[in-house]
Amino acid sequence: MKILVTGGGGFLGSALVKKLIERGYQVSVLNRRRYAEAEKMGAVSIMADLSDADKVMEACAGMDAVFHAAAKAGFWGDYNDYYAANVTGTKNIIAGCRKHGVNKLIYTSSPSVAYSADEALNMDESAPYPAKYLCYYSQTKAEAERMVIAASGKDGGLLTVSLRPHLIWGPGDNHLIPRVIKAAAEKSALKRLKIVGSGLNKVDITYIDNAVDAHLNAFDALIPGAKCAGAVYFISQGEPVVLWEFINRILCGVNIAPLEKKVSYNFAYLAGMVFETVYRLFGIKSEPRMTRFLAAQLSKSHYFNIARARSEIGYQPKVSTEEGLVKLIESLNNNVERG
Repeated sequence: MKILVTGGGGFLGSALVKKLIERGYQVSVLNRRRYAEAEKMGAVSIMADLSDADKVMEACAGMDAVFHAAAKAGFWGDYNDYYAANVTGTKNIIAGCRKHGVNKLIYTSSPSVAYSADEALNMDESAPYPAKYLCYYSQTKAEAERMVIAASGKDGGLLTVSLRPHLIWGPGDNHLIPRVIKAAAEKSALKRLKIVGSGLNKVDITYIDNAVDAHLNAFDALIPGAKCAGAVYFISQGEPVVLWEFINRILCGVNIAPLEKKVSYNFAYLAGMVFETVYRLFGIKSEPRMTRFLAAQLSKSHYFNIARARSEIGYQPKVSTEEGLVKLIESLNNNVERG
C-alpha cells in the first residue's frame, strides 16, 4: 500500500511515518524542504508547497491513502499565508485525491475550530462552528475541515475523516513544550511566563503515541459504509489536566522553578488586543508576546468528550499522562546532557 503524508517532517507527521513504515507500507512525505530523518526511515521525499496545485496533484498520483497533517500553525501571522497553507493546500489535496482515485484521506484538524474565547467543558462533536474566531489558524482550519467533510463520498470513492487532537506533546516535540520552558526560564521578569487567570483551568492534552494511534485507527476504520466516513472526532488523553499544574510538573522535572505569579484574564486579553493593534499598525511580522486567542487558551478550560472516537474508530489512549510525563522529562534531560 502506498501512503502520502503531508507534513511528514513535523512532530506528528514524522511519528506517523515511522508507524506506517513499520506496517510495511510504502510512504512518501510532502514537505517544503527535505527531511533527512524521514528518508532514513525509508520514506520518499517530495518537496512542494501545498499551495502549488500541480505539484500536489502529482504527489497524490498512485497513492492509496493520504494523511494530511501539514498546516500553518501558530496564533499570529498574515491571513493570506494561513489561507494558502490551510485552505488552498487542503483544497489541492482533495483535488489530487479525486483525480488519482485515492481511497482514503485522514485529515488532522484542531479542536480550536469548534470554540473561540469561550470555555469548552466536555464539548462533543455536535458543537457548531463559532461565528467568529480570534486567530487565522482556527478560522482557516475550520474552513478546511468543512471541505474535507463535504468531500467524503462525493464524486467518486474518496472517503474522509477529520481528527481534532488537542495539544500534542511528548518526546520529540520541538515547538510546544520547548517554547513553554524557554518562556518560564526567562531572566527578565517582564518576559517570563506567568499564570494567566486563576491557574485552575483544565485542558485536554494528547500524548504523541496516542495521537498517532488515533490516526491509524481512523485509517483502518475508514471503509465504505463506516460511521467515521465524513465524520470528525475529538482526540485527547481522555481526562483533562489542570494546565498550570501540568506545566509546573514539567518545569520541576527539568529543574526550573515553578510558576507562581499571575495576571488576570482581562489584563492578558486587553494586552493581547493592544499587541495585535500595534503589530498590525506597524506591520511587525514576529509573534506578539500575547494575543486575545492566547489569553483565552492559557486561562480558559477547554476539554472534550472522546466517547465518539472510542466507539466509532476504536480509539483508546494507551499511554497515560503519568507515563507520558516520565518519558517526556527523561527525554528533555537527556537532550540537555547531550547539548
